[in-house]
Amino acid sequence: MRAVGTAHSGYVVSTVDPRLYGSFVEHLGRAVYSGIYEPGHPTADKNGMRQDVIDLVREADVPIVRYPGGNFVSVYNWEDGIGPREERPVRLDLAWHSSESNQVGIHEFADWAEAANTSMMLAVNLGSRGLESARAFLEYVNHPGGSHWSDLRRKNGREDPWNVRIWCLGNEMDGSWQIGQKTADEYGRIAFETAKAMRAFDKSLEFVVCGSSSPKMATYPAWEATVLDYTYNVIDYISLHMYFENHAGNTADYLAQNARLEDYITTIAGVIAYTKAKKRSKKDVYISFDEWNVWYHSREADRKVVEGRAGWPHAPTLLEDIYNFEDVLQVGCILNTFIRRSDVVKVGCLAQLVNVIAPIMTVPGGPAWRQTTFFPYAYASRYGRGKALNLSLECPGYSTGFAASVPYLDVAAVETGADGALTLFIVNRHQTEAVDLELALEGFGDRKVIMDKVMEGHDLRAVNGPGAETIAPRDASGASAAGGRLVASITPLSYRMIRLGA
Repeated sequence: MRAVGTAHSGYVVSTVDPRLYGSFVEHLGRAVYSGIYEPGHPTADKNGMRQDVIDLVREADVPIVRYPGGNFVSVYNWEDGIGPREERPVRLDLAWHSSESNQVGIHEFADWAEAANTSMMLAVNLGSRGLESARAFLEYVNHPGGSHWSDLRRKNGREDPWNVRIWCLGNEMDGSWQIGQKTADEYGRIAFETAKAMRAFDKSLEFVVCGSSSPKMATYPAWEATVLDYTYNVIDYISLHMYFENHAGNTADYLAQNARLEDYITTIAGVIAYTKAKKRSKKDVYISFDEWNVWYHSREADRKVVEGRAGWPHAPTLLEDIYNFEDVLQVGCILNTFIRRSDVVKVGCLAQLVNVIAPIMTVPGGPAWRQTTFFPYAYASRYGRGKALNLSLECPGYSTGFAASVPYLDVAAVETGADGALTLFIVNRHQTEAVDLELALEGFGDRKVIMDKVMEGHDLRAVNGPGAETIAPRDASGASAAGGRLVASITPLSYRMIRLGA
């Protein structure tokens, strides 16, 4: 089987915003407590943060992290997480039926983000609270001093403001599960007024308004049309969320699901364009895909806690999906879709970062380890920044009940800004056959293979664990670049990254 195409240096989709490869930490399960924060752990720093986790976050080069939720934010009082720890209240978290100790708040998370070499993307509570608490939180976080909230921050030990640039106006406000769920009109009004007030503080800030929680919502895509009608001229992004699952165990259908993702993005890009024309606006609004991941392995195990049959535990084991090799291929396809649609998707957040449907797992008191999906995510983040290219590729494909002509090879290409290398991210969906790829390289000059990594040959259900990260990239062979042409055989059910340099 052959796939033939062209990569041209002039066929640029967009410059990839590095924040496309962001992630997410919510006060949920063990994401925070025994995830990023575990005083007494052998690697804990002076702030109680696990250095082994910080090292893995830095390895993945995570550019931005959304915090503190998620569903959690819709019942969260940010003031509970400031001041002396011994005076902070324990609260009942209605979102995940857990107890929140508030031992980690904005100060602790900001220190962790700095240590992990990432930036904060903060969310405000528009569920149980509203404009006034959002305005106060912004003043606390970003004002230098001389006001009530900024002086309180200084009293609590942080002299300089954090200057957080991007803010989420609530979370999944269309969802019946959300505390403070709103209709599109209700949410559009409060989001508009909140953004307007926060912009009065600083016009340079960026705001993310809530879009649909998934394309399965009954209100999709009318929700986006209504919310954007209210907010278009005061916000910068509309959020989309989507999770991927394979309860049926159908590999071909599972690995074609990014066709649904592509449709989702295309539809909302159309709503954005329509609203821009309707408003006669000169500004552009983009997509923040700030929740996405594979999520189905742990759902049954979570029911006891989420349904309230376990009382109000603190940091219970929740949403701890253990990812397999099949999920590597899925995550690779999702990331490739984001790269190909980086003209409209500017921010992305893998949900989540540690322990909770996460690429990084921890053992309390023990090691941190990389799940199988850590690797395609880290490779995209480290090598997928630059100019996304529009490839021309002819490849045999297959059809499913929801998508026609799904190509066996899913490919994205980025001309990297840091070193000028051309990086190809490739997934072969075919379950039994290799695909011989021949790619003409136009406008790149002489190139050679400078890195070639592959994940292949594993049982689809094989997983990593704290004692063995056996599902990991290794050096590949057989790819060659000569005479302006790349040739490589892509093995069945494999993830491959090939980098071409001068």
